[in-house]
Amino acid sequence: MPSGIPYIIGNEAAERFSFYGMRAILVVFMTQYLLDGSGFADPMNEEEAKGWFHLFVSAVYITPLLGALISDGLLGKYRTIIALSLVYCLGHFVLAMDHTRLGLLLGLGLIALGSGGIKPCVSAHLGDQFGRTNAHLLPRAFGWFYFAINLGAFFSILATPWLLREIGPSWAFGVPGVLMVIATLLFWAGRHRFVHIPPGGWDFVRETLSRDGLLTLARLLVLYLFVAVFWALYDQSGSAWVLQAQLMDRNLFGVEILPAQIQAANPLLVMLLVPTFSYLIYPAIQRRWRFGALSKIGFGMLLAAVAFAISGWAQHQIDLGQTPSVAWQLFAYLVLTSGEVMVSITCLEFSYTQAPNRMKSFVMAFFMMSIALGNLFTSMVNFAIEGRDMLQGADYYLFFTFIMLATTGLYFLVSRHIPEQSRLQSEATTRLTYPK
Repeated sequence: MPSGIPYIIGNEAAERFSFYGMRAILVVFMTQYLLDGSGFADPMNEEEAKGWFHLFVSAVYITPLLGALISDGLLGKYRTIIALSLVYCLGHFVLAMDHTRLGLLLGLGLIALGSGGIKPCVSAHLGDQFGRTNAHLLPRAFGWFYFAINLGAFFSILATPWLLREIGPSWAFGVPGVLMVIATLLFWAGRHRFVHIPPGGWDFVRETLSRDGLLTLARLLVLYLFVAVFWALYDQSGSAWVLQAQLMDRNLFGVEILPAQIQAANPLLVMLLVPTFSYLIYPAIQRRWRFGALSKIGFGMLLAAVAFAISGWAQHQIDLGQTPSVAWQLFAYLVLTSGEVMVSITCLEFSYTQAPNRMKSFVMAFFMMSIALGNLFTSMVNFAIEGRDMLQGADYYLFFTFIMLATTGLYFLVSRHIPEQSRLQSEATTRLTYPK
């Protein structure tokens, strides 16, 4: 394994702690702790909070395009990551100090710029550490990368809701900020261990506008439009499912779980399911059938529809005046997370291997824009139904279930026409180099 990988993995674990810790408490903060300029309570209603939550997530996954342009065209991945990580840190500390709508807007804006800007660079930088002679280690490295994401997310989702309830929003937002500082220092410490692919400059522009570059983007954009619907469902685990959990029996084995802490099921399950799929489920399937990347993505999308159907059934029980156990939501998490393993990890690696060598971060940014598009759709739906008697209760979940089922059916018809190839950095460009 290349010597720079531990620094990238460590950076990712700390950065994800900072992001998911902040993200886990956003809806609760907006509906219970938000203040006006005079220091009086000024909370949002549920539809408004869900709308703003998904608008923020959309911004986080639109800004990767800016980060990719800076990285591939001007500064290179290392310098782009360091610069935008500092912006990211500032955003956390604004949230910790100012609990008004202005502070929320400024803090989330800085986090969206910093977090989103580094996203395509970090994953592409990981791939850059490999050439053809060690390409067989790339899936394992992306697996560990995804494990690190969920390790950081798991502990932060448990910790920050407790900090919010017991100590207050300053600490709940401040601790993730400290972890982002640690993430930046870890990445800086690995600077002499990394392979540094220089920015492409005008070569990047020429390759992007070449026939090969445009065809690659066109093929992948078709895929990403389908995957966007998966993200429209998946990211509601941080909004609609948190609000649903407030109305459920949250006692498990004699312990009451906070609504925002239920989200910790996702990263814990990812850490369990990644090796299960890699070493048991995928090999068992591939002994009988060819199960390529595009097939994995399709079945993962189908699982997302099943997960939302389970949540819809639980919501139906709530609508009838009952208090179902949160175990139903945990079951939905198991199904949804299985879909995530099949869609997200596969799409991450697929995007890197399909991209021309000077366009790695740029293509990763387009993949992440599929997440933005999905969240933008969810945000528009919630703003549209705010204050109206439509898509309420279980109908809300059924709407997204049917949208996902229809999308999956169309995807299986179209995906057979998307070609698969593998393009990695040549050995000549993956020699160890140092930034100046």
